[in-house]
Amino acid sequence: MALFGSSLKSRMVTREEALPGRDVRPYPVPTHHAVLGTPLEGPWPEGTQVLYVAMGCFWGAERTFWRQPGVVTTSVGYTGGFTPNPWYEETVTGRTGHTEAVMVAYDPSQTSAEALLKVFWESHDPSQVNRQGNDVGTTYRSAVYWTTEEQREAVERTKAAFEPRLRAAGFGPVATELRSFEDAGPYYLAEDYHQQYLHKVPNGYCGLGGTGVSCPVGVVGA
Repeated sequence: MALFGSSLKSRMVTREEALPGRDVRPYPVPTHHAVLGTPLEGPWPEGTQVLYVAMGCFWGAERTFWRQPGVVTTSVGYTGGFTPNPWYEETVTGRTGHTEAVMVAYDPSQTSAEALLKVFWESHDPSQVNRQGNDVGTTYRSAVYWTTEEQREAVERTKAAFEPRLRAAGFGPVATELRSFEDAGPYYLAEDYHQQYLHKVPNGYCGLGGTGVSCPVGVVGA
């Protein structure tokens, strides 16, 4: 792609600049999770809740979450942008506005948004702007998109508890994009080969790396 290295990779594209996309999904996706065996797009058990997170390359991020207790299913995709039904090759140019995201569907009787957000904060560097490590561009920005008021409150509590510890450890302020999924969506599932990639390719690339700073879940709000 000629646009690799373009300034559009490091600044958010506008709606007017974004690629036009298409009306329908341009590729097939699997129906079930390759590890958990659960549907990628539902239906899920009654009461299942959904949270969307982005923390750099979505391969390692997805594996981190499918391993968490209480998670019903995960998938990877593109959200937070403008271009409808994008291809991967389009998103990495920065010209769709999307970030590489993980959809986490979970059973709130077995886990909580706060517990999942602890994993989120600790598993990457949320002080980095439009990048994670060597993965550079708005496609790799840190983000949380909530779907319930309880999740929004958990995002605010955990950020407020984690950020001072991050700063005390010598990192910058949290740069994570925080907004509702209603505002950020829709979410477009990524291509088949991206789904559960590190299960299919165990030695594949994983750029995920935390800061070593712990998020004090359990004392949050105390």
